Amino acid sequence: MCFATPGKVTKIKGKIATIEMPEPQRSRSATLQGKHAHAVDISLLKGVKIGDYLLCHDKMAINKIPKSEAKQILKIKKEN
Repeated sequence: MCFATPGKVTKIKGKIATIEMPEPQRSRSATLQGKHAHAVDISLLKGVKIGDYLLCHDKMAINKIPKSEAKQILKIKKEN
């Protein structure tokens, strides 16, 4: 089963945002201090700004979420 993962917006160009996400433990690509950049389409969301946290699935941002919620999801994901 796939699951949406939160990431922090670091760059926006048109309808594409670059988000910083934790590096998956199974992957070693593009590692920068345990994180990697991922481009996502933000067409479904309004008012996305740099610093926002987005819940993303594949290459699509599906929701903005508070930082506290993003941190909680990442903590649970890391523990499992």
